[in-house]
Parts: sequence; C-alpha cells; structure tokens
Amino acid sequence: MASRLYAWGRWAIRRRGRVIGVWLLLLAVVGGLGITLHGKPSTAFSVPGIESQQAQELLEAQFPAAAGGVARVVFAAPEGGTLTGPAAGTAIATGLRTAAQLPGVVAVSDPAHGGAISADGRIGYADVRFGVAADEVPQTAKDALAEAMAPARDAGLQVEFGGSAMQPKTEVGGPAEVVGVVLAFVVLALALGSLVAAGLPLLTAAVGVLIGVLGVQFVSRFLEMTNTATVLALMIGLAVGIDYALFIISRHREQLADPEADLDDSIARAVATAGSSVVFAGATVIIALAALAVTGIPFLTVMGLAAAGTVLLAVLIAVSLVPAVLSLLGERLRPRVRQPRPGRTPARPGTWSLAWARTVTRRPLVVLLVGVVGLIALALPARDLRLGLPSYASQPADSTQHRSYDLLTDGFGPGFNATLAAVVDTSGIADGQRDATVRELSRTLAADPGVAAVAPPVTNPGGSLAVIAVVPRTGPDAQATTDLVHRLRENAPAVDRTGGTLYIAGATAAGIDVSHKLSDALPLFVAIIVILALILLTIAFRSLLIPVKAALGFLLSIAASLGVTVWVFQNGHLNGLLDIPSAGPVTAFLPVLLIGVLFGLAMDYEVFLVSRMREHHEQTEDAAAAIIHGVARSGRVVSAAALIMVAVFGGFVFNHDPIIKSIGFALAVGVLIDAFVVRMALVPAAMALLGRRAWWLPRGLDRLVPDVDIEGAHLPAPVVPTPTPTSAGERARDTAQVG
Repeated sequence: MASRLYAWGRWAIRRRGRVIGVWLLLLAVVGGLGITLHGKPSTAFSVPGIESQQAQELLEAQFPAAAGGVARVVFAAPEGGTLTGPAAGTAIATGLRTAAQLPGVVAVSDPAHGGAISADGRIGYADVRFGVAADEVPQTAKDALAEAMAPARDAGLQVEFGGSAMQPKTEVGGPAEVVGVVLAFVVLALALGSLVAAGLPLLTAAVGVLIGVLGVQFVSRFLEMTNTATVLALMIGLAVGIDYALFIISRHREQLADPEADLDDSIARAVATAGSSVVFAGATVIIALAALAVTGIPFLTVMGLAAAGTVLLAVLIAVSLVPAVLSLLGERLRPRVRQPRPGRTPARPGTWSLAWARTVTRRPLVVLLVGVVGLIALALPARDLRLGLPSYASQPADSTQHRSYDLLTDGFGPGFNATLAAVVDTSGIADGQRDATVRELSRTLAADPGVAAVAPPVTNPGGSLAVIAVVPRTGPDAQATTDLVHRLRENAPAVDRTGGTLYIAGATAAGIDVSHKLSDALPLFVAIIVILALILLTIAFRSLLIPVKAALGFLLSIAASLGVTVWVFQNGHLNGLLDIPSAGPVTAFLPVLLIGVLFGLAMDYEVFLVSRMREHHEQTEDAAAAIIHGVARSGRVVSAAALIMVAVFGGFVFNHDPIIKSIGFALAVGVLIDAFVVRMALVPAAMALLGRRAWWLPRGLDRLVPDVDIEGAHLPAPVVPTPTPTSAGERARDTAQVG
C-alpha cells in the first residue's frame, strides 16, 4: 500500500494544478446541485414493520382525516383568569376560524365543546389537523397559523404550539459550533507550530465537508432523509477531515525538520506512510458506518451512508488535495530551525510524549489496572440504559414546544403528552358486532390502572376502522408508560378472535417500537464491529494479540462513554451546565451510532500509534524500545487529533436539538476516553506487558494474511538533493520567512 501511495503522491505533486482544479470544480458542481435542487428532510423516524408504523400506514390508507399532521394550539389564561370568559372565548374562536381557512387545514377542534379545557378553566387546547403528513406541512402554513392566533394573544392569553406538525427545525452553525472550530485551529497551531500549517487542515476539511453536506442535500431529493443525517455528515466529515490532513501534514513537517530532506520526496513519503494509516483507518470508519445497514432501519442506514460518504471524501482529499496544496506551499512549511538560548539544551520533538511513554511502560500493570477499573466505574450507569425518542420536554425551555408541553402537563396531567391511539381494523368483523367489539375494548383499556382516560371511539366513513385515544397516567419518557403499551397490546388476541386487528400506535408507541427494534439489532452490530476490528488489525499489524487488545479497549471505551451519557442525559446530572431542559431516555439510535462512529475513530488512533511502534520494531526487533518510540513520535499528533475531535463534537453539545446535543456529547466523551485513556495509556501498558509476544502471528496465518505495508518499509531511500548556490539561497530565505 505504501509504495502505491508514494507513487500516487508523486503524481499529485506533478499535477497539483489539475488536482486542485478538479476538487474546486467538484465543489462548484455539487454545491450548485445541493443549493438549487435539494430535497426536504424528514422529521420522522419511521421503521417499516413495527406495529405503530403499520397502524400509521393503515390510517393513511383508510382514514386519511386521522392520519394527517396535527398542530396543537395551547391557550393559557393569566393567573386567576379563565378561558371561559366572553373576551377569551371570542378571541380563541376568531383565531380558530382564521386557522380553519388556511391552505391544507382539513379540521379544527373547538376547545369549548370538546372537553379540551382544564378543570380550573385556565388551560385549553385546539387541534388543527392538516391533510398531509406531519413532516410535509410547510413552514409557511405553520407561520400563518401562528399569525392567526394574534387575537388570542391580544386578549392577554398565552399561546403556544405543539403537536406532530410543529417539530422544530434542526439548525447548525451557531456560536458553539464556531467556537469548536476555533478551538480546533488553536490545537492545530500548537501541534504544528505554524499558522500556515494550522490553516491547511481546516481549508481542506471545509472543501470535503461542503461537498459532502451539499451532496447529501441533493440526494435528499430522491431519498427520504432526516435532518440528523445532514448534521451527522457535517459533524463526522469536519472532524475526520481535519484529523486526516493533520496526520499527513505533521509527518511532512517532521521529515522536513531535516534540512537536507527533499520537498517533493517528503510529501510523497508522508502520503505513503501517514497516508496509509489514513486510508486504512478511513476504510474502517466507512465500513463501520455502512454497517449500520444491518440494523434493518432505513433512516439509520441512510444516516450511516451519508456520514460514510463524507468520510470517503475526507480520505480522498487527504491523499490528493493535501499533497497538491503542500507542493504549492513548498518551503513555507519547513520548520524553522530555532537556536537555543545560551546554556540551554535544545528541546527535542516529542519530549513530553517520550516522558509519558517511559512513565507508562515503567509501571504497566498499575496503569492497566487503574485504567480498566476507572473505565468500568464510568460504565456502571449504562446498566440502567433506557432508549427512546425525545419528547417536547427535551426541547429548549424557552421554545414554544417545551412551553406547550408544560402547560398541557399542568392542565391535564403528565400522561396527556403521551396519548396513545388504539387503532382497530374492524373490516374482518361482522357488521353487527363491530360496535360491540370496539365498546368492549374501550372498557378493557379504561380498566387498566395505568390509564387516566379513554376517549369515545372515532370511526372512518366506511366503518372499517376505529380509533380510540388512550391517555396514560405517566409521561412519554416514563418506564411505566412503556410497560402500559406492552400491557395494552396484550388485548390483541381478544380482538383477533372476533376477526379484527388491534394496533397500539401514536408518537409515544412509535418511540417505544423504534427503541425495541434498535435494542434487538445492537448485539449483532457489536459482533460485526468486533469481528471487523480483529480482521482489519490482523491485516494491518500482522499480529494476533494486538487486534484482541484493541477490540477489548474499544469495548471499554464504548461502555464508559455510554455510562457517562446515561449519567448525564437519563439520570439528569449536569443538566444546568449543559442546558438540558429535562432528563429522559437516551436517544434510541445513539448507542448504535456511537459504536459505529467511535469504532472508526478508535481505529484511527490505534493504527497511527501502533504503526509507528511496528515501524521501529521492524527495524530494531526491540519490542520495548518500539513502544517508547511509537508513543514519542505519534503521541503529540494523536493527542492533537483527539482534542480536535472533542472540540468539534463538543461544539454540537450546545445545539438546541436534543438529538444532536446527545450525539455530540457522547462522541466527544467517547473520543476523549478512547484517545487519552485507552490508546495513550492502556495500549502502551498492554504492549509492555506482552513484550515480543505482541507481534506474534501463527505461521499458518502468516501465509494467509497479506502484507499491506502501512509503515513504508518497502519505500525507496529518502532523496537527498544536491544543493546548488541558488537553491540553498532560496531555501535559507524561505526558512527565514516562515516557521
């Protein structure tokens, strides 16, 4: 691999103008398509085959009036007032009449005649139903609905909006995300020691991210894609794009520290060595993200493929655009030779990394035990992991969705926001028995101790479908509500015996079904990832024990990061600091996503760190010295890469979207743990304990495993140019200008 990438790097240098031009042209074309022909992202996390989705499809086919998106308008009178007074009633009625005339609205409920006013008369609601699905309701209709409620606001009433049609838009690019990028630049400047070199990874990463994100937006015209898919592509693409460029640029500047190093040879050699690690690590990220398809969940598959596409772009840019730009910058990236102050010994590169490596390998067993015990302690909260989809309680406290949630809870109880829909397909029941069957089911549902209220059944015009609204006593995020859904579904056999079919549906039931589906897929996905890690790392390092050690470390990272995420988001710690409005279940697809992404990123650091160890071991056959050399040479770069990841992911922790917030937090914590505890401490400690056995590979397996040479052992000797007076003068001038 290294030899081919060396030749490829030389080619990119010779054709640098064309390479840069092709990438800029691709950016212009994809950018134009993404901006002008983009689709409309979905806000629904639907999964074919689950019970709630089957019910939704049945409603859309046979009862469209009950399947459309709903905007729930919530009214609240001032303290001491009521909604039943003449002024308030007139204002509400005026606003709802205007709402009924809006394009796309098919029905508007009247709170005065529908039992939709609280017992104290202060809080009420009206449902505005649209003729299209919730995620298809245009923003213009939502804005017009908000304007229609002006009379109610003028009358002194508080007006808030909830319901399935009022999902807030996912937005990125706020101050927190910008601060994350600025912090990444600071880390790059400190790691590379040059502002020019620090700006280059940001520039090349931006090209890849723009192409990736705009490409995803264009593809959303043809595939159903959630808002989260675009944000995840941005998040992952930016982080790995910066890191991959950093690996190559750092290796290039390390080689250029030798005044006799040839510029072009150094670039090609950096692409061959660090670039091999980038290609190999990038391939693991791509495969891991693409493996999300095994969950059988379409929105998660599309999400994984979108992120994998941006990672592929980051790899291609790292081995083509980066060397082309490095060649264009030329001697400007050669480190400045600094003269030490009189009486002081010049600092050597990697001094702190060298000291750290010696400290870890001096007491490897102690380091290993402390690290493992600490990670297990962090992982303990994950035993109580509960999965779900965020309710409006998770939205920012100042959002209209959160305020409507709180008002409805105050007025009608916590279970009102978790209202379920018992959908009964009565087409197989004899006409004379349909009403009796539905009435009997209503009585059975109401008798459950977890049910607060059951609404009268509503049937479609043909009488083949009945819908019964069921209000639980507990909120949508409560375990008791999940248990209630399972109990209500136990009534299905009784309905089946009459010839009908019962479905328990609604947003709360859908979240429970999606979580159950993902929980079932999790063991298979973990098994695939671990097996993949063992195979890929065996090929990379021609060792049997190193892959096992890497896989175990990865599992510890996942467990610890999940434990911390549960401790914060589910158990409610640090809510004020992180601006989390309400504790609740962990986002259903976060564990699967975390495993896929963190696996790839962990392999990045594993490959980059251990490949430097193997490079030294191949040359000296000294296992102990190889560990110290590998950490000393790559410790600063791995630490910088991890800090960049943490800065980028951490910026998304302060995004208002609860899903993006939890993903950013889990990834930031996961990278922090994996890089600084597992890779920089446990890996060298385990390698020190294993000694020469770490590089053992059975003879039979040795003949089967291909030699991919990611360390560049088969590269030609470094080129030493013949200095000329002109070139020497130019080099001295360039070196004096830029460090």
